Amino acid sequence: MLFVCYPKCSTCQKAKAFLEANGCTFETRDIKRSNPTVDELKDWHKKSGLPLRRFFNTSGLQYRALELKDKLPAMSDDEQLRLLATDGMLVKRPLLIAGDTVLVGFREADWEDALQ
Repeated sequence: MLFVCYPKCSTCQKAKAFLEANGCTFETRDIKRSNPTVDELKDWHKKSGLPLRRFFNTSGLQYRALELKDKLPAMSDDEQLRLLATDGMLVKRPLLIAGDTVLVGFREADWEDALQ
């Protein structure tokens, strides 16, 4: 399992505690130090079944500074993926990648279901 997070994020800290409490073995990756690549993002997007917009950290400073709320609808998926790969802080976190399962953001009920 790969746990992609920003260590200073309180939601990521809750998600990590949840994984530890459930005895999960996982590799941790700091999203700020090691941005996801375009290929990783494409793969995760496909496996997640979610709209690509769900991969954006809409409450982040970068998202607002770049005025992405207005720009994303006009961008192709490839353009959005390339943008996400430029800065880990644009990516919604935490991400949990376990085989063909990809969870974006932390909702304990969703994570419980996925780990069963």
